[in-house]
Amino acid sequence: MTAFSLLLLAALQQPAPAAAARLPVGTADTSPFRRLALPAPTLLREGSGLPGPRYWQQRADYGIRASLDTATHTITGHETIRYTNNSPDTLRYLWLQVDQNIYRTDSRGAAINPTDARFAGAGFVGGYVIESFGEVLAGPRTARGPTTRVEPLHTTTNGTMLRTDLDRPLAPGRTITLDVAYHFQVPEHGSDRMGRKQYPGGWLYEIAQWYPRMAVYDDVRGWNTEQYLGQGEFYLEYGDFDVSITAPRRFVVAATGSLLNAAEVLTATQRERLARAIRSDSGVAIIARGEAGTAATRPTGATPTLTWHFSAKNVRDVAWAAAPNFIWDASGWNGILMQAYYAPEANADWGHAIQLVRHSIKHYSEKWFPYPYPTAINIAGPVGGMEYPMIVFCGDGAGGRGLFGVTTHELGHEWFPMTVGSNERLYAWMDEGFNTFINTYSARALYNDTTRQGGGGVEPWANFAASGQDIPPMLAADRVPGEFLGAAEYGKPAVGLFVLRHAILDDTTRFDAAFREFIRRWAFKHPTPADFFRTMEDGLGEDLSWFWRGWFYRNDVVDQAVDSAVVRPDSSGQKIARVYLSSPGPLPMPVELRLTYAGGATENVRLPVEVWDFGNTFVYERPVSADVVKVEVDPGHRFPDVRRGNNVWGK
Repeated sequence: MTAFSLLLLAALQQPAPAAAARLPVGTADTSPFRRLALPAPTLLREGSGLPGPRYWQQRADYGIRASLDTATHTITGHETIRYTNNSPDTLRYLWLQVDQNIYRTDSRGAAINPTDARFAGAGFVGGYVIESFGEVLAGPRTARGPTTRVEPLHTTTNGTMLRTDLDRPLAPGRTITLDVAYHFQVPEHGSDRMGRKQYPGGWLYEIAQWYPRMAVYDDVRGWNTEQYLGQGEFYLEYGDFDVSITAPRRFVVAATGSLLNAAEVLTATQRERLARAIRSDSGVAIIARGEAGTAATRPTGATPTLTWHFSAKNVRDVAWAAAPNFIWDASGWNGILMQAYYAPEANADWGHAIQLVRHSIKHYSEKWFPYPYPTAINIAGPVGGMEYPMIVFCGDGAGGRGLFGVTTHELGHEWFPMTVGSNERLYAWMDEGFNTFINTYSARALYNDTTRQGGGGVEPWANFAASGQDIPPMLAADRVPGEFLGAAEYGKPAVGLFVLRHAILDDTTRFDAAFREFIRRWAFKHPTPADFFRTMEDGLGEDLSWFWRGWFYRNDVVDQAVDSAVVRPDSSGQKIARVYLSSPGPLPMPVELRLTYAGGATENVRLPVEVWDFGNTFVYERPVSADVVKVEVDPGHRFPDVRRGNNVWGK
């Protein structure tokens, strides 16, 4: 008999494993360790989490000319959209987002949001007026060169989505240029994402969702046509923007992008101060408090308006703000211009806002991925906290640690989703949760502590989960009850990543490398949850199906227990400790134990999550030299255990 045959015979003579380990034929695998079912890998999105060799995405470049009428609070715009079809599909119609239509009386957002709700319009009635919509075509050639003409296109509006039927289908690799004229009135409370507020020195405007924007056509779902209902945010294509904003001469305008005509809209003093600021580690007053709102802050001229010209490259959106009495501070880091604009009536702590902007951009750049844009701007105003490429809106009443919290959170969005362009309406956790997670370390770095924002929120989350109100983050933002939005889409994914980094892996270096690789792979692209899960597993060398499923798709809780412990001698007289462990909660985790021996000595032991492979009980055995008098599970409270009363055995 061969050696192999002897081994096989010995194996067959072993007693059968416990019933919990067997899976009868024809029975579905319900183990928490079963492989997570993800979309099949393709040449578009690979099994490793990489964008595949045939990955594609559409491109939308915009030229926008807009004017602000402060008497009627109306924005009038004219835009051209150069839309490139990089897909393999022939498109016979296009979809655009027309978000201002949420303020129509017949909008779905108006129907589901109470008038005074955060994401409503406070009773405001408005919406887009589309004056013309057409395709730009070549016109007759003249002595001065080629000309163009605009041919009207048929459009159909469906709430906050607009469809245009094309006279000539858009083939793969082809480009179409759309021409759109429109206007709308600016609400005071624009669903906590935009709006206006009157100060003693005049109106301050924070303008967003202000032009018809191309919807995303992708390889996962085709046209993404989720309605804008207020709570869910945005999913947009990348492109270059050339934007001109005409406002009253006394107004100062800040916007996404680089200012191209500073000589026309700024004074010589302001231009000199900006040149100095970008080289300065500290704040430089571009418009000092004593100068705000005075005629000296505006270049001389006879015209009642000025046009501000901005350029933004490879961004998914543009927003802006305008006021006649901005205080304006600036600083620099690594060639990036940091800016803060606020009214004199804002919380006094806004005088330090530029340092918070600088800290956040520097920290995230050094820890995760370099900031890819030329400027970062924070605006104080009526919007409590909202983000757009290169510019964020934060509440003018914020102060102290609260001002830092909202600033570092909104600027963190420059990475998620402004750089890593996920679908916020379907997967809010991929921007809000990731961002809340990186905010933890920004706070630690500034305050040099691990409390409050820096503590990871593990125990508060466990207390919340124990209440039974937990909601899976994978639920679309608009389907989460408003009172639980923060818990489901911000807190839970952030805590989960913190636990993964610090407790499950117990190796922050390995986590950081994989997380940075996800950002690198998917910068300026459109990742899905599967792309994130696969990239992390690829970089970590771990199958984390049990964690992704239990934490992101379900509301499984962690509950580990020490049932008992005994010490008995074996046949040789060696003392053997047996610790009887259980995991009553459906979400398994690695096990961290502290053994206390007679005489007072203690020992820490870590067991891998695989101890639960065959069920929710496990017996840990080890030789000991003294009796075990106490055993505690998770003595460092590193896991979100919902029931700590069963974590200790003995005294």
